[in-house]
Parts: sequence; structure tokens; C-alpha cells
Amino acid sequence: MRPFTLILPAIAALALAKAATTFLDRSDPGMPPALAGFISAASAATDEAPAPQAASTAPQSCEAPEALLASIRRERELLEAQKARGAERAAEHDLASETLEIERQRLADLKTELETLMARIEAAHTADVDRLVALYRNMKPKDAAAIMNDLDLEVSVMVMGTMDERDAAPILAALDPVRARAISQIILERSKLPGDQRLDDIRL
Repeated sequence: MRPFTLILPAIAALALAKAATTFLDRSDPGMPPALAGFISAASAATDEAPAPQAASTAPQSCEAPEALLASIRRERELLEAQKARGAERAAEHDLASETLEIERQRLADLKTELETLMARIEAAHTADVDRLVALYRNMKPKDAAAIMNDLDLEVSVMVMGTMDERDAAPILAALDPVRARAISQIILERSKLPGDQRLDDIRL
């Protein structure tokens, strides 16, 4: 409590001296020298007292904006980095999509080429079979049967299966009986599903 009681008279004296400087002219030659010196010292003390406080607050007022600007710069750099990464990912995605589309188009073109080739091969095979059937149809049944007895079994089945029944019957009757039975069984079984076909007991 004693320091506080000592500070109060000092503050009061400084205030009184400040008020005196406001109303009294220190240049008055009639003023006593002692009073003039006291007023001058008090005025100087009151004028110089706030200086340290102003000096102490000045760095704080300058430091806060610099820290704020640095924080803003860091956030801006982070945003720019995120934006750059996003743009890079978007570019990679676009490149992958373009590559996938090119590959898909290439496979589609390849599929079209294969289908065209298979259709051409099938058409050529059908045309060859038709010509072969026409040749055997125009032969005498005995001559056609003599050739088919020594012909590959698959070819004989293909020709006899494609030929009209009225043309195939005389040739089948003139064939070797064992071969005629094999051809007849294969023609019958090939119309079934693969699991239902019984081709293991065919004898030639």
C-alpha cells in the first residue's frame, strides 16, 4: 500500500505542473526563478514520459502486418501448389482417357477387320462347297461313290450333308456299307449339342 500512496502525490504534482505551464508564461521576467525552474522541469518530465511507450508500441504495430502478409503469402503459395497439382492430375486424366479411346477405337477397327475376313473366308468356303456339290451331283452315282470311298471322311460328310437328298441317296447307296453308315451317323450326330454327340463308336 505504501508505494501506491507515494505514487499518488507524484502524479498530482505532475498534473499541477502541467496545468501551470498552460496558464503561466515561463518567459515572464517577474516570475521567481525557483518557480520557473520547477515548472520547466515538470513540463519536460510530462512531455518526455510517453516517449518510451510510443517507442515500445511502434515495433508491435509494424510487426503484426508483416506476420499477416507472410501468412497470406504462405496460403497463396499453398493454393497455387494445390492448383498446380490439380491441373497436373487433370492433364494425366485427359491423357489416359485419350489413350483409352485410341485403344478402344483400334480394337473396334481390328474386330471389324476380323469379322470382314471371317465373312470373306466363310463365303469362299461356301462357294467351294457349292461347286464341289455341283460336281458330284453331275456325276453318275456309282462314279461319285467310288471317289468318296477314298475321300477324306470330313469332306464326304460335308458334300453329302450339303447335297439335296434326291441327289445324295443314289451316291450313298453305292458307297461302301461301312463308310455309308459312318457318314450317315456323323450327319445325324452333328445336329446335336456337342455334349450329346456320340461319335466315338464310328467305324470305317
